[in-house]
Amino acid sequence: MSKEKLPPLSINLILLPLFVVVLIWGVYWMDWNNFYELHEYGVLPRTVVGLRGIVFSPFIHGGIKHLYNNSIALFALLLMLQYFYKKQALVVLILGILLSGFGTWLMGRDSYHIGASGLVYVLVSFMFFKGVQTRYYRLMALSLVIVVLYGGTVWYMFPHVESGISWEGHLSGFLTGLILSFVVSSPEHIEQGYKYEWQDPNFDPQSDPFMRCFDEHGNFIIIPKQKKSKDPYRKTLPVLISQYQIR
Repeated sequence: MSKEKLPPLSINLILLPLFVVVLIWGVYWMDWNNFYELHEYGVLPRTVVGLRGIVFSPFIHGGIKHLYNNSIALFALLLMLQYFYKKQALVVLILGILLSGFGTWLMGRDSYHIGASGLVYVLVSFMFFKGVQTRYYRLMALSLVIVVLYGGTVWYMFPHVESGISWEGHLSGFLTGLILSFVVSSPEHIEQGYKYEWQDPNFDPQSDPFMRCFDEHGNFIIIPKQKKSKDPYRKTLPVLISQYQIR
């Protein structure tokens, strides 16, 4: 069985989550303070100008409640992604933004779609399905945590559940995460387990007493026991040393 390589805990783990959260709060403060009307840079479905929202919409929010909820979810999910999927994190983040935004552009209603909720659904979907696919106990445990924390959000992928939300963005993000779970490679620190010892690539059949009972064609052979001949005579005679005391 191969040795398990766990990623080290480091302060660098929070750099990406912290950067993303600070960025979206900075964009919101700039929009609120200067009245830039940045919602116009959101996804406007099936329009050429609306394509720019694929990149910009995750960083634009329409209210403090919207921003607050997404900030907590993004920080927690990106932290998990950085720890368990360190080498895959940037790929999932970039492709998640582009694909979920494009999906929203294709099927969304005729309105501006803004917010990082779609990206939140990408991360939730990706880590859940990827953990199940790998069957690695740590990643499956992470999938269980995802279900406990964000399982209730599945209802917001359907229309008429709550007015004022982009259910199309949520659905697009969820489907994007599902697709990425099949496309993106698995982490290298996954421990490869073997049900039987002979499945291990390093297994030596000659070192196994049972496997030595079969030839190269799989036929059973009987290995005669080698009896050691017992010599009734000792090879050496005991040496007796007598000590005489001279007076």
